[in-house]
Amino acid sequence: MKNYAALCADRARFELRTTLRDRGTVMFSVLLPIFLLVIFGSVFGKGSIYAGSNVTFAQYMVAGLLASGLIYGAFQQLAIAIPEERSNGTLKRLVGTPMPKSVYFVGKLAVSAFIYIFQAIALLGLGHLFYNIHMPVSAHLWLIFIGVSILGLISSALLGVAFSSLAKDGKSASALAAPLVLFFQFTSGVFFVYASLPTWMQDIAAVFPLKWLAQSMRGVFLPANFSSHEVAQSFEFGRGFLILAAWSIVASALCWRTFRWLGKGRD
Repeated sequence: MKNYAALCADRARFELRTTLRDRGTVMFSVLLPIFLLVIFGSVFGKGSIYAGSNVTFAQYMVAGLLASGLIYGAFQQLAIAIPEERSNGTLKRLVGTPMPKSVYFVGKLAVSAFIYIFQAIALLGLGHLFYNIHMPVSAHLWLIFIGVSILGLISSALLGVAFSSLAKDGKSASALAAPLVLFFQFTSGVFFVYASLPTWMQDIAAVFPLKWLAQSMRGVFLPANFSSHEVAQSFEFGRGFLILAAWSIVASALCWRTFRWLGKGRD
């Protein structure tokens, strides 16, 4: 039998080919953030996010869309794909093979990482070329961006795996996951200035990862003086890292307790 690393690499390639052949996944998990930047950037890109601000709508939005990309490519993609594979018998067939079960999850995580890296390159490249998006001004900010991306990817993927146990198949999973993602996008500061949202929205969003992902991305891509427009008067990088790490731990426990291979109960 091939060594573990080779198995993981083979599974990752298989998962990636399968994902890219699915038009629905490509459209709604891979390309959607890019389409949103093109649409909103073309309409509002050169305007300020609010009167008197030196931050354009496009600059503000690219930070939120990078955070959303993690949710699309990790949480939403896995929350929909895994129930579909459970319902069509794929997971049952995998249980009967000698492949370690962990290899399956490594393959899924590799696909989510590929989707996010593709989105980040496309969003930043198109944004810089067509909407005058400014890149982070220091190596320190780039390191924060990488750290937030890794923690966001892990927590989002684990939550997607845990959430996948709530649906019987891909169709019902999409009906559950897509509205949830949309709700958190509108309440987490992706499309609107977070501090201007109603307090009850802020309170709900502050419990979940997307708010902290979006806020940290703003800290990376927006001027330092924009922190005065955050609720805490700061981008709270340290607190954001801690909350994302906590969600990763919680999501790991939820996966262990809820993930089902064969349709009923935990294997």
